[in-house]
Amino acid sequence: MNNKKVIQKIEELSINALPALETELVDGWILRFSNGYAKRANSINPLYPSKYEIKEKIEDMQKIYRSKNLKAVYKLTENVFPHDLDVILEQEGYELDGLTSVQLLSLNEVSVSPAANAVNYSYLNDKWFLDFCKLNNIKETDQATLKKILQNIVPEVCYVTLLNDNNDALACGMSVLEDEYIGLFDIVTNEKHRSKGYGKQLIYTILNWGKENGAKNAYLQVVLDNRPALNLYSKLGFKEEYRYWYRIKS
Repeated sequence: MNNKKVIQKIEELSINALPALETELVDGWILRFSNGYAKRANSINPLYPSKYEIKEKIEDMQKIYRSKNLKAVYKLTENVFPHDLDVILEQEGYELDGLTSVQLLSLNEVSVSPAANAVNYSYLNDKWFLDFCKLNNIKETDQATLKKILQNIVPEVCYVTLLNDNNDALACGMSVLEDEYIGLFDIVTNEKHRSKGYGKQLIYTILNWGKENGAKNAYLQVVLDNRPALNLYSKLGFKEEYRYWYRIKS
C-alpha cells in the first residue's frame, strides 16, 4: 500500500472511530459537525477529488459552518484535493494549528500482555466515561456531546481503565477496531501518577486486546508538542507514517 493509500485508509478509519453528530458529503469533501466539541469532529476533510471552483467552494464552506455557529476548520494531509489546498487556504488567511503525527505499528513485531489492574469494557461504561472526562479535563458543557459521539461508534470498541486498590483511575483510553487496524485514542495518565509506566501498561492492554480480536496493525495520533507521548510511542515501536494539521480562519 503506497503512502497516499495509507493516508486515505487511516483517515477513513479515524473518521469512523470518532463519528461526528452530523456529516455531509459535498463534492468529495466530508463535512463534520459536533456542536464545536473537538476540531476533528467539526472539520472539513478534503479526502476525495472535487470539481467545484476552489475559491467559491471555500466561501461556501464558510457559509455552511457559520450557519451552525462554527468556525470553518480544515483537516489536511499531504493527500488532499486539490493538492495545493493548503497553500490556497494560507493565502486566504487560514492559520496553521495542531500539527499532528500519525504513527503505525505492525502488531506482528510486538509481544504484549494486559496489565493485571486493567478493566476493559466493550460498551460505554458510566464509570469509565466519568474517569475519562476527569483525566482529560472535559468541560461539563461538552460531556453530553462527547457521550453521543462515543455512542454512535459503529466498529468494535474497547474502553480501558487502569485502577489502583482504591478503584481510582490511574490511566484510561479507548481503541476502535476496524478492518484489522486498531486505533488508539485519548490515552491519558492521571497527572498524580505520571512517569510510573501506567501509560505503557494501558497501551499494552489495548494492543493485546486488538491482537486477540484480529488486529494486525495499530495506529495513533499525537500532537508534535507532546514530547513525553512521542518518546513513549517511539519506545513501543510506533513510527510516523504521515502528518495532519488544521487550517483555521484567523
